[in-house]
Amino acid sequence: MADIESTGETKDFCLDHPARSEPFFLKGSNSLDWGMQNRLSRIFSPASGKTVMLAIDHGYFQGPTTGLERVDVKIVPLLPHADALMLTRGILRTCIPSSFGRGIVLRASGGPSILKELSNEEIAVDMEDALRLNVAAVAVQVFIGGEFETRTVHNMTRLVDLGNRYGIAVLGVTAVGKEMVRDAKYLRLACRICAELGAHVVKTYYVAEGFETVTASCPVPVVMAGGKKLPELEALKMARRAVAEGAAGVDMGRNIFQSEAPAAMIQAVRKVVHENATPEAAYQYYLSLKGK
Repeated sequence: MADIESTGETKDFCLDHPARSEPFFLKGSNSLDWGMQNRLSRIFSPASGKTVMLAIDHGYFQGPTTGLERVDVKIVPLLPHADALMLTRGILRTCIPSSFGRGIVLRASGGPSILKELSNEEIAVDMEDALRLNVAAVAVQVFIGGEFETRTVHNMTRLVDLGNRYGIAVLGVTAVGKEMVRDAKYLRLACRICAELGAHVVKTYYVAEGFETVTASCPVPVVMAGGKKLPELEALKMARRAVAEGAAGVDMGRNIFQSEAPAAMIQAVRKVVHENATPEAAYQYYLSLKGK
């Protein structure tokens, strides 16, 4: 047993150091519980406040998308360069090494395939299964303006309630309804609705005019969706503009895994997102890695 009498003189209460109370680094996240903040720190780099998320969840409604035919062969080698991985629980359990220690964003909505009305989604994952998988966040599609708009909004709010209960963040993914135009006015509407109803992070598309108003009017972090496949330099320019205009990073899929050199491309994206490199410099970096 320790000598109780001798311990008194060794205590140091650091009286000359005020107690620290540092705000959390992510926009709109300072009041979240410790566990949820910790999970968000797996997705977003505390050093830059940004994320390079790799989206490979396309198969939940498209099947074996080009570039995702063999996740174990084509995607696993990219994992060291991703801050977070967005995917389904089936692919997570069957293809991703459990040693992957960064953020998992789990696709939690689904139902229709590309052959049906896409907005007719339901919640497709139980939050307890998300806990078993130790994910950092769950993702839910929200079709503002779609035929089943209310259902998808309700899917999100149910997941927000469960996420707040268990400390798992909810990523609201804005999807363009058939009657809506993909412009800043629509994206402001969709992103704000997601945030107002409790989403902790919002993922949306980039638009060349007014994107800064989308990020400014959304009180939680906005992550840019990669969208359709672009030439590498164009994709890097889009990512750089999005971050410069307020995005907290990117969630890219096709523009990485359908690139001629996916490993080189994801590292180039990291240059523009985390290091503020110019797209031209990042593209030269991509070419240098591609040539090896």
